[in-house]
Amino acid sequence: MTLTTTDKANIIIVRKFFEVGPSKGDLAAADALLHPEFSLHTPLPTPGPGIEAMNNVITTCRAAFHGLHVTIDDIMADGDKVTARFTARGVHNGEFMGLPPTGKPITMTGIEIFRIQEGKIAELWGEANLMGLMQQLGILPGSA
Repeated sequence: MTLTTTDKANIIIVRKFFEVGPSKGDLAAADALLHPEFSLHTPLPTPGPGIEAMNNVITTCRAAFHGLHVTIDDIMADGDKVTARFTARGVHNGEFMGLPPTGKPITMTGIEIFRIQEGKIAELWGEANLMGLMQQLGILPGSA
């Protein structure tokens, strides 16, 4: 399948978001990539609406996982949608969802679907392997 110019441009927006937001914690740069009416749909508790919710997720995760870095494993675009499969890595050195720091390294995978509008991210739907994360942190028993 050949990517259109729009598909390529939308992939660049999402790649940049992962790079500056979750991986570097540069909220101003991440905010510049978000549409003013941005909407976040994830299983994580996110106080605040819109861009504030996204900033809370980034800030909370970066505070909980030292050295947090997110790698895009696969990315594809079709029209106004971009889907990315990612891997996040870090060390649990801060509180996360009420869990005190364990000092354990983590690797968490997930998939996010972005909707691009007017050259900015207007919506993000995310699913992450939180069960696997909780197993790594020792909250849940590992799989046999």
